[in-house]
Amino acid sequence: MKVNYGTKYSLPMLIWLTLLFIVPSAIIIMFSFMEKNQYGGVNPVFSLQAFKDLMNSAYFKILLNTIYIAVMSTIFTLLLALPSAYYMARSKYKSFLMLLIIIPFWTNFLIRVYAWIAVLGNNGFINQFLLKIGLIKDYIGMLYNNNAVILVMVYTYLPYAILPLYAIIEKFDFSLLEAARDLGASKSQSVFRILIPNIKSGIITSLLFTFIPAFGNYAIPQIIGDKNTNMLGTVIARELTTGRNWPLASAISMLLTLVTVIGVLVFTSKQKNIKKVI
Repeated sequence: MKVNYGTKYSLPMLIWLTLLFIVPSAIIIMFSFMEKNQYGGVNPVFSLQAFKDLMNSAYFKILLNTIYIAVMSTIFTLLLALPSAYYMARSKYKSFLMLLIIIPFWTNFLIRVYAWIAVLGNNGFINQFLLKIGLIKDYIGMLYNNNAVILVMVYTYLPYAILPLYAIIEKFDFSLLEAARDLGASKSQSVFRILIPNIKSGIITSLLFTFIPAFGNYAIPQIIGDKNTNMLGTVIARELTTGRNWPLASAISMLLTLVTVIGVLVFTSKQKNIKKVI
């Protein structure tokens, strides 16, 4: 009699997901429907006050700003990751280039974010360089705005986008591009009609690896941004610490999770329906 070990093999993963995803999500959902405790935490009393507070137009603006920053970061990251991964896959120095991609992971994330202050700040490298060569007469405010947050997010998540693209492009048969050129296709036609459809799974993975962490990011807008660059992650942290409003923080977390899940479902559903672009 043949024994099916599928259930036993999947049990560790099921336990992992239950303990680290399902249970925390259930706790967040329960907290969002409870009453705020003035000293922090929640009172075990059913309440919809958190969702009433969430209806404030200020939170809607923060949601839109969060979506804008996450989408723009994802677009710019992918635009840089595609040619980078393609060059790596065709290069003779793949191992060395892979090492350069991995090197940033050797440094603490917060140190890398704070380093951008030394680059973009009023007394940073760029401003000092432009002042010395006479291109500007006063400092340019490059920090504490949406553009700075997007720039640092692109820098942070670029390796996460390059790696899955490189993995799929490396397996691509480049002779197909040469065959398309021999049959009269231009460079752009061969790329968009042959290469892109065959690496769409890598593109979808890169999109998800960039959009999801960017959408819920807390540290980068907190360090590089200001009050006008609020994102949902910073609001959640503020409500948990300063405001001590755990139900509202939980409600915002539910909103963040909901938008993220919708985004994932849209991207994955489109994976089967991506049309060839001429």
